[in-house]
Amino acid sequence: MLDAALAETVLKFPVDIQPFRDMINGMRMDLFKSRYFNFDELYLYCYYVAGTVGLMSVPIMGIDPGSKASTESVYNAALALGIANQLTNILRDVGEDASRGRIYLPQDELEQFGLSDDDIFAGVVTDKWRAFMKDQIKRARIFFKQAEMGVLELDKDSRWPVWASLLLYEQILDSIEANDYDNFTKRAYVGKWKKLITVPVAYVRAVVPPSVTRLAATG
Repeated sequence: MLDAALAETVLKFPVDIQPFRDMINGMRMDLFKSRYFNFDELYLYCYYVAGTVGLMSVPIMGIDPGSKASTESVYNAALALGIANQLTNILRDVGEDASRGRIYLPQDELEQFGLSDDDIFAGVVTDKWRAFMKDQIKRARIFFKQAEMGVLELDKDSRWPVWASLLLYEQILDSIEANDYDNFTKRAYVGKWKKLITVPVAYVRAVVPPSVTRLAATG
């Protein structure tokens, strides 16, 4: 039944097959790769396992007929949201991944902050770790910011769930900060009440005319 649903979607919408193949490549990577030397390597992994979802989704969600943005820029924003979400997953799950012998953090950047795999496995929050995490969170937020402009260009019926996803996921980063960057023993999450507040906020962003939202975002 799942295959039938996917086949119907591919026939109904102009979905490219390449992101599906790339996602499978990402799943294969987890079979043999547990370290990433630099952010370029990590970015490729994030693209495979999450950025592809954005590329798959745009043809189905649609672009607003009145959008002045290029199709390429909308796809790039969707890709950025996938990267941002996956980076957030990685930062949230450091302790859980370490328990499985996996470290999805750039090795060269860990070294720049005086950290190593041993520090990850020890699971102790230090000033070096806090500084490193602040830097990683800053980068994830840059990708979320890039994604925001693309949400404004989506078809009006698609904006609300995408805004909700973006805002809720970005709040996981807030939770990591609130936990004093302890993602070894504490799992960062968005509480029920915050979720309830965020959903209507996302709705307001979705229904505000894109031109008004763009002015607010750039002003």
